[in-house]
Amino acid sequence: MYKVLLGDIQLPIAPQKIQMKINNNNKTMDLINGSEYNFLRLPGLTEFSFEFILPHAKYPFAVYPDGFKPPEKYMVSLKALKVGKRPFAFSILRTMPNGKTMFDTNMLVSLEEYTITEDAGEGYDLTVSIRLKQYQEMEQQQEIKAQVNTVVQQAGNAIVVKEEKTRPSDKVAPKTYTVKKGDSLWKICKAQLGDGSRFGEIAKLNGISNPNLIYPGQVIKLGTS
Repeated sequence: MYKVLLGDIQLPIAPQKIQMKINNNNKTMDLINGSEYNFLRLPGLTEFSFEFILPHAKYPFAVYPDGFKPPEKYMVSLKALKVGKRPFAFSILRTMPNGKTMFDTNMLVSLEEYTITEDAGEGYDLTVSIRLKQYQEMEQQQEIKAQVNTVVQQAGNAIVVKEEKTRPSDKVAPKTYTVKKGDSLWKICKAQLGDGSRFGEIAKLNGISNPNLIYPGQVIKLGTS
């Protein structure tokens, strides 16, 4: 069984398939001796693309945690995610038929584009094609770039390529945090750990199956940074 959430919106029918693309971030350079060198770098931002159905009827296989909602309600929520100019949590929760929980996908993303298709030949249901992209804070991107600095030098007829690594921070994060009204797991990770995208890691640490559902007074274990 799959549950797919866009922020706090659970899709009534999970997509049949989800494509996850790990983008390349390697660079190539033509050296002065005529050869070409490939600089291996950390992967680029991950992209997700999939289609899902917004049914006009309450099918027995569809899921509505807060009661049946017509497609128009989901369309309004999708528009809000797009025009809101804010990242949101994308979650895939996987459970086997025997009830055993498999690995989950929890990532902060942006809504890049979506297409709504209405096909009379397929009934009154709507089909939505969507593309999401992993989101990283600017300071996090700068930190990643600062971790490895590739230097190319010429020594006589030889080309020397070396990596200079910066020393990781020795800062230790608080071990726990008590949730306050208006908090989200992303905001807590951003404020306490300096990296909001770690919300999936912290959710797993605390056994939270849905990172979007936390409550005031709940004690969150943060571990160490």
